[in-house]
Amino acid sequence: MKTATHPVTPRRDFSGDVRLLRIAALAAGIGALSTLAARVLLMLIRFFTDLFFYGKFSVAELSPADNTLGPWVIAIPVIGGLIIGLIARYGTEAIRGHGIPEAIEAILFKRSAMSPKVAVLKPLASGIAIGSGGPFGAEGPIIMTGGAIGSLIAQHFHLTGGERKSLLVAGAVAGMTAVF
Repeated sequence: MKTATHPVTPRRDFSGDVRLLRIAALAAGIGALSTLAARVLLMLIRFFTDLFFYGKFSVAELSPADNTLGPWVIAIPVIGGLIIGLIARYGTEAIRGHGIPEAIEAILFKRSAMSPKVAVLKPLASGIAIGSGGPFGAEGPIIMTGGAIGSLIAQHFHLTGGERKSLLVAGAVAGMTAVF
C-alpha cells in the first residue's frame, strides 16, 4: 500500500515585512509633517498678504482687494518678485518653478534626493510670491516641500532609492491633500 506524500511547501520569508512596516510608519510620519508644512505654507501666504497689502504682522484672512494703497498696489508684486529673486540667487535655484516638475525631476534624475534648503526656502518663497499678488497657487509648492520632507527623512535613514522615492511621493501627496 502506497502512502500519499504531500509536497513540502516552503515557508514564506517574512524578513521583508518588517522593513515594509518601517517604511509605512515613516510614510505616515512624513504625511503628518507634510500636512503641518501645508498649514505653515497657508499661514505664510496670509502673513505676507497682510504684510504687503496692509502693513500688518498678522495671519488674518484679509483680501488684497480691500487694500488702500491705490495705484501703489502695482509695486507690490514687483517687490515680491525682487525678494524671491534674491532668495533664488543666494539661497537655492531649486525654488524656481511651481514645484510639480521639480519633484518629478528629483525622482527621475536625482535618485529622489532633494536638498534641505528646498524644504525651507520653497514655502518661504511661495508665501512671498502668492502673498504679494503673484498668480500662483499653493499646490505646486507644497508638493515640492512635502516631497523634500520625505526625501530628507529617507536620506537620513540611508534608505534605498526605491524607498526614498516612495517616501518622497508620500510627502508630496500628503502635502497636496492638506492644501485642499
